[in-house]
Amino acid sequence: MVQITHGDTGKRIGCTVLRDGETLILSWTNSLFRLLVTETYVAEGGMLVQTSVTFADPSGNEPPIVNPEDVEDLYHTGGPFKAEGLSRPLRRVVFRIGEIGNPVLKIRDHGIAFAKEVGFGGSVIIESRSQLNDENACWQTTTSASGAPQ
Repeated sequence: MVQITHGDTGKRIGCTVLRDGETLILSWTNSLFRLLVTETYVAEGGMLVQTSVTFADPSGNEPPIVNPEDVEDLYHTGGPFKAEGLSRPLRRVVFRIGEIGNPVLKIRDHGIAFAKEVGFGGSVIIESRSQLNDENACWQTTTSASGAPQ
């Protein structure tokens, strides 16, 4: 399961039961380099595993392919690139919403525009858990003003 909440209020934005192998796509614009970024995550054993990331080439050309071990640095140094074969497991991710990024998370055929949900400067928390016995169940977390779970 994956649950998306407003980081400042704890309000649930969405919650979905995912089967292992289902994909989530996060698209956003990098505010420093103005490149369209697409991150791909796959549900696996109660985790979200980042499997690829692309910083698109603004000229429309295919970006250069890089090694997975170079991705961490490339997020901060700029320029187009594409990395596949990543295996970065995550249970909890916090996204701070900037003025430019316009992040959208696509789950199946549903898109969630983070800036529309929480506004500029707000935060969105994505949490993943193993499936509960009731496939329709989603959980609710409460957070402090700092975004930390209580």
